[in-house]
Amino acid sequence: MSIQKSPYQGFADLLNAGGHPVSPAELHGLLLGRSCAGADFDAEGWLADAALSLDTEPADNVRNALVGLQQMVQGELTGDDVTIVILLPADDAPLTERATALGQWCQGFLTGFGLHSGGKNLSQEAQEILQDMDAISQVQEALEESEDAESDYMEVMEYLRVAPMLLFTECAKPVAATKPSLH
Repeated sequence: MSIQKSPYQGFADLLNAGGHPVSPAELHGLLLGRSCAGADFDAEGWLADAALSLDTEPADNVRNALVGLQQMVQGELTGDDVTIVILLPADDAPLTERATALGQWCQGFLTGFGLHSGGKNLSQEAQEILQDMDAISQVQEALEESEDAESDYMEVMEYLRVAPMLLFTECAKPVAATKPSLH
């Protein structure tokens, strides 16, 4: 009987096999942060930013996975949905592992956003989201497994599935061209 790996674990195994000391969560956060700040969806630009975290030149299989991840994120950000799927360990992983990955995701997001935000003036709400992400990125591994801790984790995760959309809408989403009206 074969055990099905989660997408997170499959990507983690791919990165580890390539000698890349970065978590899938951090890379996904980096990608989403840069995209929400206004970086275009050019694969080479994304691969250049990802290379900063990978430490070594990625093999073709890692490059292909990174490009696939970018295509998924582009679809989420430009589609009609209002939530993001965050690349994290499966729900049956220990809470400390999931919370650590959530903190790494936030660190990656802040790095990617910082690389591409270019000193934009952000709304108060956008600034608060970035401050929240900074606080979440400081999460400690000493979480106790409990129903309250699990509930708190789920609330934070749900918040982070929606918050990037506000940043993307404010900083990166192209404004729809309006037709001039004839008077």
